[in-house]
Amino acid sequence: MTIAHNGGSAQGIDEISKQIIEQLQEDGRRSYAAIGKAVGLSEAAVRQRVQKLVDNRTMQIVAVTDPLQLGFTRQAMIVIVSNEHINDTAERVAALPEVDYCVITAGPSDILAEVVCANDADLLRVVSEIRAIEGVQSTTTYMYLSLKKQEYNWGTR
Repeated sequence: MTIAHNGGSAQGIDEISKQIIEQLQEDGRRSYAAIGKAVGLSEAAVRQRVQKLVDNRTMQIVAVTDPLQLGFTRQAMIVIVSNEHINDTAERVAALPEVDYCVITAGPSDILAEVVCANDADLLRVVSEIRAIEGVQSTTTYMYLSLKKQEYNWGTR
């Protein structure tokens, strides 16, 4: 499960909804009845709140996979400097199917894009596609050698 973040605040999210999110972050398959028991709501009320959180893009409920187990042997973070409007460049980069994470940053680079590829040849193809995108001035590629931690349980703090 991931929580979408577009630079906004958690306005309109009450404590009960935050508790529901935390319950789902612990176990995305937890039943609405079990969540209701934990947060003091009926199963129907939890279902309704979860649907609203999904509909307004506050959260997604997804299966998180291990790319290596699925045959994707190469992951990388591509650092991009744009020579045009950063939002437009980032939109074009984010549209690539291999990009699973794309953010606009402050600092010496403008955009970070994480890619998941089948192998080195596939990564080379994707990097070449990114470099050909209008607005991309330069890229630096950081290939992942070993994943030490990846969690999605930061809660709603």
